[in-house]
Amino acid sequence: MQLVIVESPAKAKTIEKYLGKDYRVLASYGHVRDLPPKDGSVRPDEAFAMDWELYGDKAKQVKAITDLAKQADRLILATDPDREGEAISWHVRELLAKRKALPKDVQRVTFNAITKDTVTKAMTQPRELDQDLIDAYLARRALDYLFGFTLSPVLWRKLPGAKSAGRVQSVALRLIVSREREIELFRPQEYWSVAAQMAHDGTDFTAKLVAFEGEKLDRLSLGDEGAAMRAKAAVEAGAFKVEGVETKPHRRNPQPPFTTSTLQQEAARKLGFSASHTMRVAQTLYEAGAITYMRTDGVQMDPSAISEARAAISDKFSGHFLPEKPRHYETKAKNAQEAHEAIRPTDFTKERFGSGDEARLYDLVFKRAMASQMASAQLERTTITLRDGTGRNELRATGQVVKFPGFLAVYEEGRDQKGEDDEESGLLPAMQAGDMPAKKGVSAEQHFTQPPPRYSEASLVKRLEELGIGRPSTYAATLQVLKDRNYVRTEKNRFFAEESGRLLTSFLERFFERYVAYEFTAGMEEELDDVSGGRAEWKDVLAEFWRDFKPKSDEVMERKPSEVMEGLDEFLGEYLFPPKEDGSDPRLCPKCEAGRLSLRGGRYGAFVACSNYPECKYTRKFAQPGGQADGGEDEGLGQDPETGLEIMRRSGRFGPYIQLGEGKEAKRASIPKDIDELNLEWAIKLLSLPRTVGTHPESGKEITASIGRYGPYLVHDNKYARLRTTAEVFETGMNAAVTLLAEAAANKGGRGNRTPAEPIKVLGAHPISGGEMKVLAGRYGPYVTDGTTNATLPRDAKPEDLTAEAAIVLIDEKAAKGPVKGKKKAAPKKASAKKAPAKKAPAKETAAKKAPAKKTTKAKAEAAE
Repeated sequence: MQLVIVESPAKAKTIEKYLGKDYRVLASYGHVRDLPPKDGSVRPDEAFAMDWELYGDKAKQVKAITDLAKQADRLILATDPDREGEAISWHVRELLAKRKALPKDVQRVTFNAITKDTVTKAMTQPRELDQDLIDAYLARRALDYLFGFTLSPVLWRKLPGAKSAGRVQSVALRLIVSREREIELFRPQEYWSVAAQMAHDGTDFTAKLVAFEGEKLDRLSLGDEGAAMRAKAAVEAGAFKVEGVETKPHRRNPQPPFTTSTLQQEAARKLGFSASHTMRVAQTLYEAGAITYMRTDGVQMDPSAISEARAAISDKFSGHFLPEKPRHYETKAKNAQEAHEAIRPTDFTKERFGSGDEARLYDLVFKRAMASQMASAQLERTTITLRDGTGRNELRATGQVVKFPGFLAVYEEGRDQKGEDDEESGLLPAMQAGDMPAKKGVSAEQHFTQPPPRYSEASLVKRLEELGIGRPSTYAATLQVLKDRNYVRTEKNRFFAEESGRLLTSFLERFFERYVAYEFTAGMEEELDDVSGGRAEWKDVLAEFWRDFKPKSDEVMERKPSEVMEGLDEFLGEYLFPPKEDGSDPRLCPKCEAGRLSLRGGRYGAFVACSNYPECKYTRKFAQPGGQADGGEDEGLGQDPETGLEIMRRSGRFGPYIQLGEGKEAKRASIPKDIDELNLEWAIKLLSLPRTVGTHPESGKEITASIGRYGPYLVHDNKYARLRTTAEVFETGMNAAVTLLAEAAANKGGRGNRTPAEPIKVLGAHPISGGEMKVLAGRYGPYVTDGTTNATLPRDAKPEDLTAEAAIVLIDEKAAKGPVKGKKKAAPKKASAKKAPAKKAPAKETAAKKAPAKKTTKAKAEAAE
């Protein structure tokens, strides 16, 4: 008997069908062991010796693998074809050797797609485990452990509110925070554009003013309304004649098939998927045999796949859409061992696969791969220049037409921002020198320069890849950690830096500048690539890092928290206290006008406070440079027009709020995050909630709008509908409210009037049932479900830390027990008197043991990259 080990049960089930009766295929459910989440798991003083610990939820599966391995003649390690796959195979081999269950014949097999031909062919081409890839894994894992377990305790003791830092996550966070700072420091500039609406031979077009009074205009030339109006008047008065028509052919070539990074970017742009969701769906498609392996830096397809793609193009389109020779793309990956084949469909005759998100992502992969082998698009760009009689004022019209669509008939890559092509895509009438098109009107529009846009998942992944930071296969996990730690939040698919994230970045820039530098992190990636390529020794790489990092962390740990705050106060001085226009001291307290403002640390994070505390209680948030006060009793917003009472802005344990009146009769309201600038008008509105929208035309009952724990909402007859913004609470009218409530009721599918709870975590599709696995908060504690079977989580399990592999085991075990029969009422009565004491003792014992266990779980989570 030959034993084959893969990662997932879905993969195991498919492969076992291909291999025949002599093979048994078992899943490891991902990694089987890891470094214990405690100090000393990596010991630099002992040549970076590492301890490994079996995952608690893998014991049963590892026993099954061990039992079969003892009976097997041959062990085939067929995990994924990348560094992590090599590491999983290595861990399985080491575990079996330790348990004296390792067969004499051990071989490594890899395949890029789960199809019968690919798998059976791979079985005839075994190899040894790749020690260079294993060393690269060990180096990366040890490096991330040492970074996290050395730096995180420094953060916990010296920086209030900080949770963890990671080698790559901290640099990704720095990018987000730096962009936030750019946006805040940005000062918009006014500029105007002047354009004429014209027509010729029945075709309307727009021509922009590009030269005025003999001077060429750039974007900011018309900087005020006066200049714009003069230019507009000149265009209105002038008789413009066509001076020249320039037509240039233009060719656009298709993009290569997807890599991990470009798939994440396009799925974010076109489908609205997060990076982690994209990888979950892609994993499902891969395990179903629909696409090739989805963790890759390679852009080239296998020659047989290129032939299949070209055949599919010939079948669907005319011969003009197929180039004479196949297209070949060059990879930009620095490590050839990890640059596998690009992501593509395994069968180009299947245009569709699956349903829902799987079908949408497959469609994207299929079209991109097919387009990559199609003919170039042929475009024609036309520029028409018009001048008035003086020759000093010039208009220009541009247009672009597609003469032959080529690959655009199938696929066009999305873009993060509007480009020039969007403005040149119009069709221009046929004109020649001397023509005088009719002028229908002239417009002058005011604009303001815009700050750089906040990062989306697509643009952040792209930027990380450009800088050489991290690896595409880890981006999804890295970004998820930033969200889970609440260092960032996402709104409309854009990253916003939270206060805690900004403070952590400032701390690292001040005290660990080298280790969050883009060049340093990119350099470390190159060194790790050298290890996987056999060009460097992994322990040498670790030793060089540790030699400087350990003394630096010890030096910061010895500082007092007050010294750390003083250092941050000095480092952030220009940001927190920018110069004032009147030249006055920016650190002077605006409340008492005597004390000086400085950065302080508190239980819930850093804040700016007055040196005259407690006499002066002025405070403001750390992330409000020179902004409004956030603290308390000291800021009055004005008087309520109805009661005459003062409305105060205060700061509480759960954030800022407004209060009307004092004592038990006081009325309070939280301040929503989407209110940029709180004033008296907003405060009165918030205190007036709930707002009555009107009477429902069918039930005759009131519809009200308000703000709750989960944001703004509508309610009618105990049925709820969400609103998107705080402004909508006050603006939504009757028609819109009735429609939103009806849509919300329809989307709930008859589940009553309970608003469904948001899942704590989404883990992807269950390999057997196909249902999406979610961790939910239940009445009796957290549980995981695939929509069919609900399985309660163990008492010591943290719901946010549950892995997909552990979820599958819990669901499968619960499903195997079958439904609970209806005799459960009598049994507890008999046993309750005898068994109650027995239950209590272990519970106490477990509780007693939990204290250190909690600490290690937290340490593990916070050290993770």
